[in-house]
Amino acid sequence: MPLSRDTKYIKSIGRSVSVIGMGTWGMGGGFWSPDYSNDNNWVAALRRGIELGMTLIDTAEMYGGGHSEELVGRAIKGFPRDELFIVTKVWPNHARYDDVIRSARASQQRLGTYIDLYLLHWPAPDVPICETMKAMERLVDEGVVRFFGLSNFDVNGIEEARRCLSKYDIAAIENRYSLVHRVDEGSVIPYVQRNGMLYLAYTPIEKGAFANNEFLRDIGKRYGKTPIQVVLNWYVGIDNLVPIPKAGRIEHVEENAGAMGWRLSKEDWELISRHFH
Repeated sequence: MPLSRDTKYIKSIGRSVSVIGMGTWGMGGGFWSPDYSNDNNWVAALRRGIELGMTLIDTAEMYGGGHSEELVGRAIKGFPRDELFIVTKVWPNHARYDDVIRSARASQQRLGTYIDLYLLHWPAPDVPICETMKAMERLVDEGVVRFFGLSNFDVNGIEEARRCLSKYDIAAIENRYSLVHRVDEGSVIPYVQRNGMLYLAYTPIEKGAFANNEFLRDIGKRYGKTPIQVVLNWYVGIDNLVPIPKAGRIEHVEENAGAMGWRLSKEDWELISRHFH
């Protein structure tokens, strides 16, 4: 059965992705440290999100020391693979050519499938970016990954990486962005839009900080939506941008999914934009 669809077409990957994704930081453990205590609940939350149409899932080798990837691998079983878009990341201490290849293959094994989008998680100051990019191109040639990109990079860093490439191009950028953290608005986001790339926004609901916001609550009443759903829908209104709120609990996943399938009016979108500027 096809999954419900509220999607955006992204030129750099030649396909559409869900307008809201699911993040997995803290699921399966913390910084390089696995935690198996809540596995079934985490898998159930991810599966519920996929059922509700949030088919872009973001993880990383560092999350739970790879256990987060294993949970994603469990969660996606039985769903049509071509309708999913799986993102994972290589930590900068693995940015050397051979280490990138090794990390990607290990991630592929934990996920049990190819990687749609592979990102360098942070700049690696001690490794030339061209060395990392050459490995990324090889991974595409080998079919381990389909597309690659960068996380936590500014425009200069993106351009430097692009100059290294001979066969493929950067397909996506993942940076921190929210209504109250808008650094990329004058730089990376317009750059990404001009180049037809995907922009993944992490920490989009600021760890739930918007949940009790009266201003957002008032706007939400017009649509029968919660403050969190209003914020997530505000991101939907930005070309090429997909927010990736954490998918740790079924009730949060269901609330996040309620931000899809409708749109804020232009007036309300602009009102929110001005209010938080």
